[in-house]
Amino acid sequence: MSGIRVLSLTGGTVESHPLEEVADLLERDDTLVWVDVPECSDEAVTLLTDVLECHPLAVRDCMQRNRVPRVRIYPHQQLLILHGPERGPSGHVHYLELDQIIGEKYVVTVHGPINPTVPLEVALRETDGVRKRIEAGRLQPDSPYELSYAITSALTHRLESFIEDLTRDVWELERRVTGGHMGNPEEFLEELFEARHGLLAVRTMGALGAEVLGRIAALEARIPVDDRPLVADATDQMNRIRNLADGEREYLQGVIEFYRARAETKMTVAAERLAVIAVVTLPITALSSIYGMNIIVNGTTHVTQLIVVLTIMAVMSALLLAWAKRRGWW
Repeated sequence: MSGIRVLSLTGGTVESHPLEEVADLLERDDTLVWVDVPECSDEAVTLLTDVLECHPLAVRDCMQRNRVPRVRIYPHQQLLILHGPERGPSGHVHYLELDQIIGEKYVVTVHGPINPTVPLEVALRETDGVRKRIEAGRLQPDSPYELSYAITSALTHRLESFIEDLTRDVWELERRVTGGHMGNPEEFLEELFEARHGLLAVRTMGALGAEVLGRIAALEARIPVDDRPLVADATDQMNRIRNLADGEREYLQGVIEFYRARAETKMTVAAERLAVIAVVTLPITALSSIYGMNIIVNGTTHVTQLIVVLTIMAVMSALLLAWAKRRGWW
């Protein structure tokens, strides 16, 4: 089993087909074909090359990992590469690639390559959701752009859910900070920066996705008139993802600055108190060292002399404490 799913949509009728029937399906009138490829296998490469006659660069992009979203415009098709997020350990964010080849009568979605630690069903989440809606009759796309719009909107919904999950973490961190929690500063700062990294990652996905969709929207002559609002709306959705992530990231940055200011204030107060102790004890230590080395060399203690030295130490300490008080050190 290749795992490749082939659907044909004719009016309100949805049918599944084996991969070998794709060429025949493309010959039908008023039929929209959707091929969902979990992994770009040899069968998928043959389909893209021999049946759909994709450009070699498009086939290459579907086979390899693309770290940056992009769009490639060809005479009879367009390649759209977007990313979705998945949380990993220690704040890591997996970039799940979703490639869409949009033709005149078909859409091909290609997933991956996928990190071995990410389950395949996670990568197929958006396309499986759209397919179930189509099979249930809740979605009936009439054109490749409508189908691509539904898939991209599902991806946008995933980005929104990711921001929602991160926002829940941000609120919990903010509650702990405003509640006076200090804990282990290294561990807590790591939690804060992990949340910020997640927001930065999803913000990047939204911003770059808006850029590549904007490129498609700019080619109005290549898009049917009825489908142009869909492309514009998909671009707006990605821009909204960027703005949402920016807003939450700024809020989290305020929490981070609040926590760091509190931690730095505690360190400053501790340093000031240590400075007072050092200022008070240093002259005493110096005087006692000199006195011990150069004066107390007799067989008996000179009480009068000792009282004088101790009085000088006490006066010096009092003067230094008064000076530190005037400086506002304590």
